[in-house]
Amino acid sequence: MDIARTPSTPDGNPELADAAPSPHEPPTIRREDYRPFPWLVPEVALDFDLGLDATRVVSTLTVARNAKADHSSTIRLNGDGLEVLSVKVDGEMSNSWTMDGDDLLVTLPGDAHEIAVATEIDPSANTQLMGLYASDGMLCTQCEAEGFRRITFFPDRPDVLSTYRVRMTGDAETFPVLLCNGNLEASGKNDDDTHWAEWHDPWPKPSYLFALVAGQLVANTDSFTTMSGREVTLNIYVREGDLDRTGHAMESLKKSMEWDEETFGREYDLDLFNIVAVSDFNMGAMENKGLNVFNTKYVLADEDTATDGDFDGVEGVIAHEYFHNWSGNRVTCRDWFQLSLKEGFTVLRDQLFSQDMGSEPVKRIEDVRVLRGAQFPEDSGPLAHPIRPDSYREISNFYTATVYNKGAEVIRMMRTMCGPERFRKGTDLYFERHDGEAATCEDFVKAIEDGAGLDLKQFRLWYSQAGTPRVSVRVEHEGDTATLRLSQVVPATPGQPDKQPMPIPLKVALFDRANGQHKGEELVILDKAEDSVTFSGFVEKPVLSINRGFSAPVTIERDIPAEDLVFLAANDDDPFARYEALQDLVVRHLKQAVEGELDDADRAEAREAIAGAFRAVLADESLDDLMRGELLVLPTETYLAETMLVADPGRIHAERQALRAAIGSALEEEFAALHTRASAVPYSLSAEARGARKVKTQALLYLAAGNADRGRDLAWSQYSGADNMTDRQGALMVLAGMSGIERTDALLDFYNRYKGNALVVDKWFTLQASSMHPDVLEHVKALADHPQFTMKNPNRVRSLYMAFAYNPHAFHAEDGEGYKLVADVILALDPINPQTAARFVPQLGRWRRIEPKRSAMMKAQLERIAAAPKLSRDTYEQVSRSLG
Repeated sequence: MDIARTPSTPDGNPELADAAPSPHEPPTIRREDYRPFPWLVPEVALDFDLGLDATRVVSTLTVARNAKADHSSTIRLNGDGLEVLSVKVDGEMSNSWTMDGDDLLVTLPGDAHEIAVATEIDPSANTQLMGLYASDGMLCTQCEAEGFRRITFFPDRPDVLSTYRVRMTGDAETFPVLLCNGNLEASGKNDDDTHWAEWHDPWPKPSYLFALVAGQLVANTDSFTTMSGREVTLNIYVREGDLDRTGHAMESLKKSMEWDEETFGREYDLDLFNIVAVSDFNMGAMENKGLNVFNTKYVLADEDTATDGDFDGVEGVIAHEYFHNWSGNRVTCRDWFQLSLKEGFTVLRDQLFSQDMGSEPVKRIEDVRVLRGAQFPEDSGPLAHPIRPDSYREISNFYTATVYNKGAEVIRMMRTMCGPERFRKGTDLYFERHDGEAATCEDFVKAIEDGAGLDLKQFRLWYSQAGTPRVSVRVEHEGDTATLRLSQVVPATPGQPDKQPMPIPLKVALFDRANGQHKGEELVILDKAEDSVTFSGFVEKPVLSINRGFSAPVTIERDIPAEDLVFLAANDDDPFARYEALQDLVVRHLKQAVEGELDDADRAEAREAIAGAFRAVLADESLDDLMRGELLVLPTETYLAETMLVADPGRIHAERQALRAAIGSALEEEFAALHTRASAVPYSLSAEARGARKVKTQALLYLAAGNADRGRDLAWSQYSGADNMTDRQGALMVLAGMSGIERTDALLDFYNRYKGNALVVDKWFTLQASSMHPDVLEHVKALADHPQFTMKNPNRVRSLYMAFAYNPHAFHAEDGEGYKLVADVILALDPINPQTAARFVPQLGRWRRIEPKRSAMMKAQLERIAAAPKLSRDTYEQVSRSLG
């Protein structure tokens, strides 16, 4: 899935509760309490009589005692808000059942039985969008993590694997398309106005991978021939009118299938692969076996409505969900503590795929920027947790950047240490050993260890310790020898005050100052609290390039002169290291400026040096524009705050904006020339054209900051003449942060041009909520009353309020109104969609790292949320952990 409770019983469920929790405090579930489920459920038959307001479900489970589990005379079938219509055991009506909260307990005297349970649900009333729900006249499902229990009673846990046969019956006009997992085996019409379809998935799967879609849809159909010669039919189902925007998604799917065969040896295993685009969806997409359900955002794209970033997003998410067919479906998770087993591995797989499809260094920089912007703050705050957590109260809160993105970095480190070929041997062994099983993170590490011949005993600490390691680095020089001295500290995190040193693979190179060259890159493994490495043959002290390619997800603390950073920015042959040198140069200056360490002369001197480094980037003809665009991006305010023990968001914003203005003013003519050159490149999806559009937007940002009138005129000209969404949105982003008639006219034109396209209207909301305009808070309040805004659609909520919450300039308004607005959103959204509401809490949860005045206001809003009656488990857990 792309970045969703039962009490303890003798039947072996892993969800073990604390003693007598209050209704407001959900039970704590611990990894150490896992026990195998006492019953196997090898076969499931589901019969759906579909309706938007009433769907009847009859589930028939073939069950048998699990010899590997403790004996139990009852089977616990999880439910959530379901009402039992009937229960049959072995074909006879049964009274040997009771309810335990939401769960159905059935007494079973023998070793094997057949249980049939009938229920009825109302999909139209399901605003949580978990289970079976209605979306604009269509029925669809989302079952990860615990949504299947909202459809029917079932042991809703990932280690219960079953084959499924499904019969769907529905009104032929309302639901002309009937889709489910696996292969379509039969279909037909009834005597009335209904029709039916029967599906069979031959591969055992957990209930979280179940999917059903029924509605008025059209398909882009294609095919793919696998490496063994089987032809697979591919369908992308969308609403009428969206079909012409599915071409990129289809090409991305076929590229993904071919790449997975070539790179990991994984072949698709069904006759059909279906994707359905849904407008109401909590997540990005879901990898249900053979029937992937996607947020429309990650399917629909054309040049008029999608940016280059959107095209990348479609390609990456299509790949991610397809790759889950093996890393998540054929081999699934034993329990939800192992979530990174499938998600971390699959994120790495989609990152490697995207690198191969485009620019490897640019993709690496983009991935690191996401990690630093989302995961590093998570790792240093009250919600910090290992990639394999020890406990949780609501599993949907653990679909986090730590589990996904840090999980990918941890597996990437294994790949770095053993090399691609030996890593492939390890993954082949993993799939061979655990195909058709519910596995653990330990199973994966052991397979890499055995397949690659690598000792990963100490490396396992990465799975159990939270926190971003800080690596201190210094270079000493004597005679012709350079000594690299390294030390590491893993900071204390909630529940983990003391940490052990972890193996940290660091790619390093030492540059000769005289010729700007190095003698080769080396891999250094720091696995102690302190260590040193010597290098010979240096007449003078070399310049160190470290953590090249971002070989480890750590913070590097290096005492390096500014001139050495300038040297690396100009000479480093590792694209990431060059990017990092520029970032460090800017971060160092901004930290000193924010913390009051610079007088006016020092500030001016530092700005001049940074402008000089940027001038070199603009003039470097060896760079392509995709990389040039990355090098021109300033560190985000969020990342700058993360580098400080206590941050003042107001001062960070002011200093960063002032630096951008200084660079824009100093390099005004260079940026204008860059914009002119890039504007001459015609639209295409080639690397050259994409790079041109990227640097055009960066040039506009600097020109608008350095010379507002010139920037405004150029942005308006670009907006008016744009023939693609990337250029149009880039120009509008700049105009949205400025005042004047051009801003008003462009926003009105954009809305009128695209008001019938929900995804582009989302962009319109986001551009205003994320802008640098001084009145952005008032704009957001006004937009909440717009006729096209609704709290019931997650995309629309995120487009306005999440964009605002992640806009430090607006969110951290000095009077605290930004905090109050987000708290109001959480309280209003929680009864409707708790999963989405809970995702707003971490922004307020950073209160300990913010200066005292703002900190107190953030904490007060968290306390206000915590005091609300009937708070959902999702939101309660996030708030209580944030308050600590």
